[in-house]
Amino acid sequence: MDIKQIQDLIRFVAKSGVNEVSIEQDDFKITIKTNQAPTYVTASVPVEPVYAQAPVAAAAPAPSAEAPAPAAAPVADTSKFITIKSPMIGTFYRSAAPDKPLFVNVGDEIKEGQVLCIIEAMKLFNEIESEVSGRVVKVLVDNASPVEYDQPLFLVEPV
Repeated sequence: MDIKQIQDLIRFVAKSGVNEVSIEQDDFKITIKTNQAPTYVTASVPVEPVYAQAPVAAAAPAPSAEAPAPAAAPVADTSKFITIKSPMIGTFYRSAAPDKPLFVNVGDEIKEGQVLCIIEAMKLFNEIESEVSGRVVKVLVDNASPVEYDQPLFLVEPV
């Protein structure tokens, strides 16, 4: 079988609605599976601290001479937070299903290994676990929105 025949076979199987097709020839075997229940994979998330150059200071307007002093305090505070970033490209979900409770909320205490969210990539639902213990300070991504590799997802205050 050449690549064109394999591509045609994949299109045919996708349109037909069958769950699985296996073909064996002399020295060639191919299995195509579709319409399966979601598979859950657990992934660890790398964490990095947020530095003082965080975009928080740029977002704060300075209408008067007094405003820069209060704006400087939050910048110093964010330097102690840890940023949990996405380990992959996909769709970010805060709960296992629309009718299920959120994995974490702002203010929740989290432990190392606790599931924080799910990122769906190619119909695989990957549970993202925390590598740190602490308190969730901010959720940086909206539910059901696309995320990129290494995109910040959560700010966590370590304990």
